Parts: sequence; structure tokens; C-alpha cells
Amino acid sequence: MTPKDPLLTQSYDYVLDEHCIAKEPASPKDSAKLLVYDRATNTVTHAVFADIMNFLSSDVAILFNDTKVIKARLYGQKASGGAVELLINRPLPDDVFSVYIKGRVKKGSTLTFDEELQAQVVTAHEDGTRDVIFTQGGRVLDFDALQTVIERIGHLPLPPYMHREDTPEDETNYQTVFAHHAGAVAAPTASLHFTQELFSAVTTRHTHGFITLHVGAGTFKPVQSTTITDHPMHSEYFKLSPEAHAIINSDAKLLAVGTTVTRTVEYHMRTQETQGEANLFLHPFNKPMRVDCLLTNFHLPQSTLLMLVASFVGLEKTLELYEEAKAHSYRFYSYGDAMLIL
Repeated sequence: MTPKDPLLTQSYDYVLDEHCIAKEPASPKDSAKLLVYDRATNTVTHAVFADIMNFLSSDVAILFNDTKVIKARLYGQKASGGAVELLINRPLPDDVFSVYIKGRVKKGSTLTFDEELQAQVVTAHEDGTRDVIFTQGGRVLDFDALQTVIERIGHLPLPPYMHREDTPEDETNYQTVFAHHAGAVAAPTASLHFTQELFSAVTTRHTHGFITLHVGAGTFKPVQSTTITDHPMHSEYFKLSPEAHAIINSDAKLLAVGTTVTRTVEYHMRTQETQGEANLFLHPFNKPMRVDCLLTNFHLPQSTLLMLVASFVGLEKTLELYEEAKAHSYRFYSYGDAMLIL
């Protein structure tokens, strides 16, 4: 078989049956399957997530993403009375918010939600996003004030491939046990496998720290360019804690829990920034400089996340590992099983 060209987006395609997509998490969370790939020996081990410490040497330092998913999906009405669905993407300066709105909504339109919350569309962008200002009782809301309202009336923005509405159980399941800083519209999914007990055990044994990267809706955006290097990467707010900064600048072997941590660390390595907007695109032609090991879930075809995995092990090995996971009935995507690359 002719090797696939890692520069072409179509090379990152693979076939996945609908029944392989996880609609609910494993219960308990750490009973999820764990595929362990050791690059040094080119071997695969099939395990369960609860046994992850068996594969980590005690000198490995671990970084987690402590972002917290907000109830970013809102259902309301247009001035005409028609139904509308709004997804908050991210806050912008001056109490403006970037959002996605289903359906035709023009600049100047006002949308109404429960508790007298309103959103006025101030800008419409070619990429499909809208800039809006939220008000309640005539008062402009900043992020903290908006967060208080949407916590009551909003819905968790489950990924579209789950094909279902959020439930009360998702408020626990789609949030990490160490979620702290509100702002994400998608969970850092590799972290969802940690129970409080396992997280306590891991952090007791290993040097660790936290970064914050607020995952945006752009994480689900497929690569549409013919060549991957032509893809315009979305940006997301990040901040390194002092502990994370110290770990990155140490000689410790580093495990990144998730693609979000990986991108944050590697963006810092290239810019030395500790807070700001990260838009780094990792792929086989832009490989990690600092992250040694990666814990991640199984990602969508032709996605930047799949290309990030390929930046660690190459395209052919990535596709081979995915076929291995399919053959062993692993569950894919946000609520699915995990892979540890050593």
C-alpha cells in the first residue's frame, strides 16, 4: 500500500461506525479503556484507565487543564417570535462576546432568553460567528454577571456528534473533578477519566501543576483546506500557573493531560508567553518541543486534534493505533476511552 501523504488533509480520514461513538461516559469514569503505546519499544498494551500509574515512572511531572465548562448553549426567541439557538464561544474585550447562532440573524437583531436576558447582534463575521452584547433589565453584563445567569438558564454544550440534549448527569460527567476557572465551551476530555480518588493518588505521587486553556467551539471545526498547513488555527485564552511554568522550565519528563495542555505548553515554548491567546497548530511538520508523553482521547477524522496526535507518532502509526482501538471495541470521542503515548 502506498504511504499516505501527511501534508494532505484527506490522509487523516478514517471510517468509524456510529456505534463506536460514546454517548455516555464509562461508569465509574476510570473504568474506561486505556490504550498504551510505548514509542521506545513500539508496543501496545491494553489496560483500564484506573491503572494509569502502572505505566508512569515516578519522576514524570504532570500538567492538567483546570478550565471549567460553562452552560454556553441558550435557547430563546427572535423579535419575530421564531426560535433561536445561541452558543457562546468566548468573551471579547469591552463586554462583547463571540457566539454562534443557528439560523439567519442580522446585525442589529435582538434575541430574548429566559430571565429577561437579551443579546444584541453588533457584528456578523464571514466565519459564521457573531459578536453580541448581553443585557438584563437594560444593564450590560460582563462575563461574571453573564455566568451567573447562564448557570441557571443555559445548557451544557455537548458536542454535536452525541445527538442528544444535556442531562443533569452531564453537569458532573462533562466536567473534570479539578475544574476551577470558568470559560470553556468544551471539556478537556482526557481529564474526564479521573475520579477524585485517582486524581488524588496521581497528584500525591507526581509533581504536577495546572494550566488554564478555555476550550472554544473551534476545537470541533474540521480542517477544510487541501493541505493541513493552510488551515487557519483558532485561538483560545490560556494562562500558566507558576507551578506549571516551573515544571515546563525544569528537566522533568513531562506528561500533558490532553491536547489542550500540549498546545499551551508548546505555544509557551515558542513564544515564552505565560498568558494570552494560543493558536498553535501541532502536526507532523510542527512537532512538540517540550511535551514528552501525551494522554488523550480518540478524535474525529481530519481534525486538528488527530493531527496533533500524529505530531507525536506520525500519521501512519496514528492511523494504525486507531485501527487497533476499533478492533478492540474502544469507544471514541469526548465520552470515549483514552490513549497514553509514552
